[in-house]
Formats: sequence, C-alpha cells, structure tokens
Amino acid sequence: MALLIFVRHGQSLYNFENRFTGTLDIGLTPLGRQEAKSAGAKLRGYVFDIAYTSMLVRAWESLDIILHEIHLKIPIVKNSALNERMYGSLQGLNKAETAQKYGVEQVEIWRRSFDIRPPDGESLADTGKRVIPYYENVIAAQLKMGKNVLIVAHGNSLRALMMHLENISPQDICAVNIPTGVPRIYHFDADMKLSGVKYL
Repeated sequence: MALLIFVRHGQSLYNFENRFTGTLDIGLTPLGRQEAKSAGAKLRGYVFDIAYTSMLVRAWESLDIILHEIHLKIPIVKNSALNERMYGSLQGLNKAETAQKYGVEQVEIWRRSFDIRPPDGESLADTGKRVIPYYENVIAAQLKMGKNVLIVAHGNSLRALMMHLENISPQDICAVNIPTGVPRIYHFDADMKLSGVKYL
C-alpha cells in the first residue's frame, strides 16, 4: 500500500501578523519552526522515498526541519504548481483592515469560496487547475510504484488536493481549514483507491 502524507508549513510571519501572504516569499516565525519540528516528531518511524514542496521558503524550510527530525535524506522536488494561491492586490494587506474596508462578508468570500477570485488573484478553483494535474502526472506516478510520498505545501494548494483526493464538494471545502504543522496521512490500496485518511 502506498502512503501519502501532506503537511501545511508552519506559521509564517504574515500568518502571525494576520496578513494575506499568497505567493509572497515570507519565512517562518519561531513558532512556525517549532510546528514543523513537532510535525517531524509525529512522523518518526515513517519512511519516505521522495518529498515534494513549493518554491516558497516557508514550505521548504518546514520540509527541511521535518526531514531533519526524522533523520531522513531523500530526493526533494520543488515546483511552483504547489505554491500558495495568488491573492492578487490583497497580498501583504492586513486581513482585519481589509475586512473593515470591503466588509467581513466580502473578505470571507475571497478567502473561502471555491470559484470567486480576489482582485487580480486566483480562486481555489484556479489553484486546483495547477495542483491536480501536477499531482496526477507526477506525484501519483510515484505512489503507483509503491513509493511513500511527503508533500509540504500551503493551505490552499493542499485544500485543492484534499478536494481531489477525498471527493469534497465545492460547497463543503469552504468550511475546511488545514492546520499548520499537522500531518495528514492517506493510505491507498494496490488500485490507488483511497483506503484511509486521518490527521496524525
């Protein structure tokens, strides 16, 4: 049985400051590094053959900490398909101040809806159009060979992947928030059918 585990990166500086981060390359806070270390501690005993991450420092720094914790040196593939979704002109803005300007309801729509884009940005549907083909064409090929795969990426790129893997509807995904630094494990049978999923 193939094993896929994904982890959302640890807290970034903009997470801490309650800002829209998107594709801005923002590093981890001390708490974020601790969250990545905790994820690694939970993954001790698991063996991975390959890891995938985005091009953004907060993701690959988290991956580096996790692999250090589990004392594992494996091939690492970085690809922009796994980047966080682009928040357009909202990137870098404080979420509370943005809600005051545009209204809480509008900001929540931009953040959580499936197919409504923030100004000049990507929707979750747009994000899925790059994440899911990359998963199907590259990552799933490793799983089909029986290899165990670790992905460290972002809240929205992983929400798009979760929708695909767990057959979550566009309506239901709006309520899903992936916690930072908590591994989510997927078990597949020999036919690549999902046989189990849970947070560690």
